[in-house]
Amino acid sequence: MSESTAVIRSRFRFRVPRGLLAGTLVAIGLTWVLYKIQPGASLLSAQVQTGIFLGLLLLTGCSRRAKVLLARTVQRYLLNPLFRLLFAIGLNPLGLAILETRGRVSGKIRRVPVGNGRKGDSFWIIAEHGTRAGYVRNIARDPRVRVRLRVGLRYRWVSGIATIRPDDDPLARQRRIIAWHPLRALNAMYVRVWGADLLVVHVQLHTDRPAAAVPATPALAAAQK
Repeated sequence: MSESTAVIRSRFRFRVPRGLLAGTLVAIGLTWVLYKIQPGASLLSAQVQTGIFLGLLLLTGCSRRAKVLLARTVQRYLLNPLFRLLFAIGLNPLGLAILETRGRVSGKIRRVPVGNGRKGDSFWIIAEHGTRAGYVRNIARDPRVRVRLRVGLRYRWVSGIATIRPDDDPLARQRRIIAWHPLRALNAMYVRVWGADLLVVHVQLHTDRPAAAVPATPALAAAQK
């Protein structure tokens, strides 16, 4: 086999991130289990969901960039507004949290739903799009964040300092976050299915301090004077 042929084959080799195949199989299995146990469940709905999961797997292997574009569009215009609305009226059926960062370009407050990975004063996030995620790039510019999560019987904002952890194994970290928690396991499954480049982000929570809004960067603060 010539060197040029080897290069062509390597370019078109179907590759998926670690954990994506397992997450896809679990998602498909859960879809059909729910179809079997729910009276009057729609066969077409189960088939469509299976097609979506397989399509996402195929898309990831062909073009991670296209996968990220699709996922971010769905999240930005459909899922994130829905979850923010549920939070606003006091509902959180998936046990999520809200991460608040400062936009790296606009300087505006940005809020995005994330999986609840709290362990004491540490809050762990598995970013499904890696450094392509907007909030990850915001953190790289300004690590000061806030997280809205349940404290006792109420939700409140907790400030913290975020750190991007590229050397941390995201699948191993995800397993520790789940800790047999069903809602966290469900979120982890969808992170794998929709993700393209998993990345660990750690937030050191300041639970002993009042959670003021994420401050503007010095350059932005000077511009606003």
